[in-house]
Amino acid sequence: MTFSRLIPALLCVVVVGALGGENWPQWRGPAFNGSSNETGLPATFSKTENVVWTAPMPGLSGATPAIWDDKVFVSSADAKNKDLLAICINRKDGKELWRNVVAPSADYRPQNGRNNMASPSPITDGKLVIFFYGTGDLAAFDMDGKELWKRSLAKDFGKFAIMWGYGSSGLLYKDKLYIPVLQRDKNVYSPGADKTASVDSYLLAMDPKTGKDLWKVARACDGVEETREWYGTPMPLATKDRSELILIGGDNVTAHDPETGKELWRFGGWNPTKVNHVRLVPSAAAYDGLVYVATPKHMFPFFALKGGGSGDITSAGPAWTLDKGMSPDVCTPLVYKDLLYVFDGDGAKRMLRCIDPKTGALKWEGQIPGKVTFWASAHAADGKIYCIDEASNVTVAQAGPEGFKVLHTTNLGDTKCFASIAIAQKQIFIRTGENLYCIGSK
Repeated sequence: MTFSRLIPALLCVVVVGALGGENWPQWRGPAFNGSSNETGLPATFSKTENVVWTAPMPGLSGATPAIWDDKVFVSSADAKNKDLLAICINRKDGKELWRNVVAPSADYRPQNGRNNMASPSPITDGKLVIFFYGTGDLAAFDMDGKELWKRSLAKDFGKFAIMWGYGSSGLLYKDKLYIPVLQRDKNVYSPGADKTASVDSYLLAMDPKTGKDLWKVARACDGVEETREWYGTPMPLATKDRSELILIGGDNVTAHDPETGKELWRFGGWNPTKVNHVRLVPSAAAYDGLVYVATPKHMFPFFALKGGGSGDITSAGPAWTLDKGMSPDVCTPLVYKDLLYVFDGDGAKRMLRCIDPKTGALKWEGQIPGKVTFWASAHAADGKIYCIDEASNVTVAQAGPEGFKVLHTTNLGDTKCFASIAIAQKQIFIRTGENLYCIGSK
């Protein structure tokens, strides 16, 4: 096993809970790639079958739950009074343990009914839990709900200049909390913002124990107008002799030193005509020293880059590319058991592809039944790939090189769903607009 593949394996060890199951500490799971080592998950389920419990939610959210041992952490907007809430639920029975208002009567601002200020996912390390919102409000609590610190990035650095509302989740990595803000150079959308003042994109590192800044670095880009906007999360990449943080967006991929924020290398050039209306949603994925990048709107190729570089590596070109029609617009790529899964959840496509992560060779592809768009990314465990579309239709597909096969489909019958499915403690957690479901073998 190479060093770059050993690091995620070691990280998985530290998130195994006291009960013997694996935790799901943040949006992309214990190994930052959308996968879990959990087994024994039910092969079939529905709104009633293999449901351990159902907890009603106070409002819509695109945030994926975070799970640590017997606690489930959920971000939510309150549909009645628009408060932004931090909620903790007992994993054993679904009962609410505590609830805190982080931002009262906040800028709820739903956009097209798909995004609100409760889209970023909570993060936990088993000692504290951090909630972050599209308003720029952050708060940390201990596991019993006692507030440890609270702050507002909008007050400290200015309101976010993002048309559809900020939706990036933070990253907790090596005892630092990383918050990306890739935005327009003019804030023409946030109420009360100075529409003429210049705005910088940045990467912020914080001490998760205190909420204090460790460093803040500007992140330059080649994009213009909406193309400067990114809704993804930084992803760690371990190369032969160092760690890197990968950001994409603004027509660039950049790698940063996790200790200082210094830019190590950058890649660009896939939008030479400067198309100005293609925001970028997916995060990068990483495996064995390679970075996988999905580009927006099916206009540009999907590609892999070699990590560990220096300076501008654009002229070196990608390690491999896929046709532009194969690049997902929204869903982040999944790495599971030495295979790369690229899921284009567009309602007219709904194509799941299994790719050789080293060469880009297509192993198989198949179309998920249905016509509704997936806004949530696919996650995997127990030899299965789990994905849920906007209408709360859940599909379970077979993982592995053998070929495309749908194992199970079900509709939960709830309102719109934008949160990716979380997997922990031999259970599946599905957050719809109305409910949080805990699925498991009884």
